[in-house]
Amino acid sequence: MASDNINKVLGTLPEDIEKAGVDNLAATSVLQQRASEIRAQRINWQSYLQSQMISQEDFTFISRFDGGNAQDREKIVQENPLQCAKTFYNLLGHISKDQTIQYLLTLVDDFLQENKNRVAIFREFARKRRESVWAHFLNLLNRPDGFIQNMTSRVVAKMACWSPPGELMAGSDLQYYLTWLKDQLRMQGNEYVQSVARCLQMMLRLDDYRHAFVGVDGIATLVSVLSGRVNFQIQYQLTFCLWVLSFNVDVATKLNKFGVIPILADILSDAQKEKVSRIILAVFRNLIEKPEELEVKKENCISMVQCKVLKQLELLEQRKFDDEDIQEDIDYLNEKMNASVQDLSSYDEYVTEVRSGRLEWSPVHRSEKFWRENAQHLNDKNYELLKILIQLLETSKDPLVLSVACFDLGEYVRHYQRGKHVLEQLGGKTMVMALLSHDDPNVRYEALLAVQKLMVHNWEYLGRQLEKPGASTQMGIAVA
Repeated sequence: MASDNINKVLGTLPEDIEKAGVDNLAATSVLQQRASEIRAQRINWQSYLQSQMISQEDFTFISRFDGGNAQDREKIVQENPLQCAKTFYNLLGHISKDQTIQYLLTLVDDFLQENKNRVAIFREFARKRRESVWAHFLNLLNRPDGFIQNMTSRVVAKMACWSPPGELMAGSDLQYYLTWLKDQLRMQGNEYVQSVARCLQMMLRLDDYRHAFVGVDGIATLVSVLSGRVNFQIQYQLTFCLWVLSFNVDVATKLNKFGVIPILADILSDAQKEKVSRIILAVFRNLIEKPEELEVKKENCISMVQCKVLKQLELLEQRKFDDEDIQEDIDYLNEKMNASVQDLSSYDEYVTEVRSGRLEWSPVHRSEKFWRENAQHLNDKNYELLKILIQLLETSKDPLVLSVACFDLGEYVRHYQRGKHVLEQLGGKTMVMALLSHDDPNVRYEALLAVQKLMVHNWEYLGRQLEKPGASTQMGIAVA
């Protein structure tokens, strides 16, 4: 997607969350199906009046408004705009029955959907009352009913996105709402997850909200959910969120620190839907185009190469796409990645591989020349690469990653004079020792070789001990 101007790009997309064609109908289907059922119900407002649960004023408004068609409703709104907000707030605040709250929220959502300028009515009413325009709705996010929570969320998203620039959602209200969305994405088995993602797609179109979302650790949440087993619709929606985020230069610069490229490369390799491939390529393009630092552009290119994106582009070029933007992005990415490969040093390649966390037996690891020339560079940037390797020993579950990390730490010690001391200071020795009893024989073997390089004088003793039961415990005492 070639445009540098995000407003121009996003201007071609629908402003609200329903009007985006067939692809998007599934995105709110559970909520929309329930909303259709709820609209078909009728609330007996008279009984609320008789039991004095609502005032005569609110009854008069809601019974007229609820019973009218779109033209009638517009006329009622024009007659007394603030009465709309007053009655909706009153009813939502004083009625406790779930079924009625569900109906009211659907009514409010339709009220805004018919005319987005009606957001101003709620703002004006809250201003006159010196109240927060958000408080009434944010409280409803705490209700146990899933429909109430998610219809409230839709209303909040529309109000937040359709407010004028000087009156956007901000501060603790914004942080609360974005944290709620983030937590809902992570919730296992959330049947409304597509509606949550749709609200986020709307919110992240505005740069103020992008900054706030990054501030609540939102990027890590998107990557975490995408790395799990989610359907293509969620893959598309959350990648769309990453795409919109990547128009912000600061965000685009640090996006791959969260492992975005490896995760999206995995999804791209399995993607069956054109829209999923398209949005991933658009993110990749932004990760090269948007950062201002040449080093970041280069690192992102190399990361894509290492994640086999060039191979995926070859396969994609063999398919016929309806969207010409896809071919344009494929050409752009091919050009940039091929150029980065031309002047790629083995150390650049190694740095990118370590930062990606996806270690494999690429040629540099086994190269004596590489370690002789570059071992000391693992000390750069306050031991950045060493710390990543040690962290991988602690957190990775992949035997291949653990094996390669052990080997690299051993080579570092072998080729850098103070390597043993540095590794001990950073806690690396302890992590390598712990892997001597790992379930995988390759991990045990590489851990043992690394220990040999750490403590050559104990080599024969360690070799004997490894074959005994409880070997790691005994060795922990022997070499401590």
